[in-house]
Amino acid sequence: MTIIRRPNRLHHTAYVTKDLEATRAFYEDVIGLPMIATWTEADELFGKMRTYCHVFFELADGSALAFFQFADADDQAEFGPEIPSSPFIHIALHVDKATQDEIAARVAAAGITEPQTYVLEHGYCRSLYVTDPNGMIVEFTHDLAEALDPALDATRRANARAELKRWLAGDHTNNNNFRREAA
Repeated sequence: MTIIRRPNRLHHTAYVTKDLEATRAFYEDVIGLPMIATWTEADELFGKMRTYCHVFFELADGSALAFFQFADADDQAEFGPEIPSSPFIHIALHVDKATQDEIAARVAAAGITEPQTYVLEHGYCRSLYVTDPNGMIVEFTHDLAEALDPALDATRRANARAELKRWLAGDHTNNNNFRREAA
């Protein structure tokens, strides 16, 4: 049997921001992620000299959210297109309930209100969504204790391909038993 090695964790995910200070204030002051590095660089990239700043905000596991801002307006426009404002395009970060509650309190204290923040009950998890200064939606989610059952996890893993195949074949029957029970 061949063992397939896979990445051990996210190192960072990167986005372009129009305002690094507003981004810093949101992620560091409101969300509580420490800014751990700021790299100011000038490189020849894609046929042109590019000058930019790259900052990193650390998650608990050592991975990071990173943001770029370019010194040149043309570079900023080329590499920083608008983030689509769709709740289906977002980054989701796992938190425990206490951390989610603390983030929700800081979001409220910062004056961030609906529709820039809202909560969804997915049945198997509860999610707090917040729109950052760049228009990106960030989800802070914690799992329902019952959804962490090892037997349920094993079943979900074993059935993942069959469930996708079923859905792609046109059977769109809900398989979220947690949501059905909550409804």
